[in-house]
Amino acid sequence: MTYKIDAKGKSVGRVATEAASVLMGKNSPAFQKHLAADVEVVIENASKASIAPSKLGEVHMKSYSGYPGGLKERTVSQTIEKKGFGEVFVHAISRMIPRNRLHKVRMKNLTVTE
Repeated sequence: MTYKIDAKGKSVGRVATEAASVLMGKNSPAFQKHLAADVEVVIENASKASIAPSKLGEVHMKSYSGYPGGLKERTVSQTIEKKGFGEVFVHAISRMIPRNRLHKVRMKNLTVTE
């Protein structure tokens, strides 16, 4: 089953919570938390989503190499420049889905179109 979400004019967080809920199967009457839902989520018009100007400067991703001074931070605007709006949605949804053995399976069912 395909579930389409139009992101035009909506905030990233609102779209991400809806997508994460569907990917986990929470909207299905046959929900079982130990099984991945048989649903594919398509987010359309990702580039037309509304992002507040104050949010563009906020730190979006952090990674640490393990060495002193090895903390790398990327803001939302840097992520959009480098990888596009889709990466912002993928990262937000990925953090909302539980980190267990079903995480990769659920994330494979997500498609984001600009």
